[in-house]
Amino acid sequence: MAAAAGRKVAVAAVQFACTDVEAENVATAERLIREAHKKGAKIVLIQELFEGHYFCQAQRMDFFRRAKPYKGNPTIIRMQQLAKELEVVIPVSFFEEANNAHYNSVAIIDADGTDLGLYRKSHIPDGPGYQEKFYFNPGDTGFKAFKTKYATIGVGICWDQWFPECARAMALQGAEILFYPTAIGSEPQDGNLDSREHWKRVMQGHAGANLVPLVASNRIGRETVETEHGKSTITFYGNSFIAGPTGEIVKLANDKDEEVLVAEFDLDEIKSIRHGWGIFRDRRPELYKVLLTLDGEK
Repeated sequence: MAAAAGRKVAVAAVQFACTDVEAENVATAERLIREAHKKGAKIVLIQELFEGHYFCQAQRMDFFRRAKPYKGNPTIIRMQQLAKELEVVIPVSFFEEANNAHYNSVAIIDADGTDLGLYRKSHIPDGPGYQEKFYFNPGDTGFKAFKTKYATIGVGICWDQWFPECARAMALQGAEILFYPTAIGSEPQDGNLDSREHWKRVMQGHAGANLVPLVASNRIGRETVETEHGKSTITFYGNSFIAGPTGEIVKLANDKDEEVLVAEFDLDEIKSIRHGWGIFRDRRPELYKVLLTLDGEK
């Protein structure tokens, strides 16, 4: 008797250079999602805050006008229509206005166009060129796993990618694939700093530590923003990638070209390996209480 076919799912990461015109970027995202679909992708990840330039280089009050409410958001609605047409899952990154609060958020759109809910970025950076604490409240949704048509997925956002607890929390809730939309590149205060290899290795570790595939989507291009102290420029380094369940990179973009990466995984096979490996069975959460105290103090 033939063995049952595994549950195979193709995932995609897209990367492109953003202009500062929302309609142009949304059109580019749609074009690349369609290209990913033609290549067989069922879940397609777009980069973080793709509707415009990465405005967090500056602390400017006028940039709050870029935020939109979650409900009735025209970009989300457009992606819902596209998801339904193509029968693909699309996590949609956007700058959310929620009454007097603001969040860096992702709406998870299922393959029939249904909005499955919202994740708000938990870890908010605050450094030269990446001054997100000026704009974003810390996320209040907690880490989530979303059951889509093709897989249960977890989505973190950019700075979340440096925290192993985020990946583990999503995996413990049943996430079979992890997705990280991001915007990361050069450091305006120090041109000698280059985190791209560190960035990749940390997320490869999340994949390997949890035995789940991982998809990271980053932007490319050079963006200059007028700040309160003059012009600030970041060159985003792309390198979007898809990692397999042992952390191996199976698809990798370069640092300058628009690209669509697609890879297929057998989620049933990976599930069997994950269970047999014992990484969740052998956990000792009672020994991790030190994580709940400041610097390990009792």
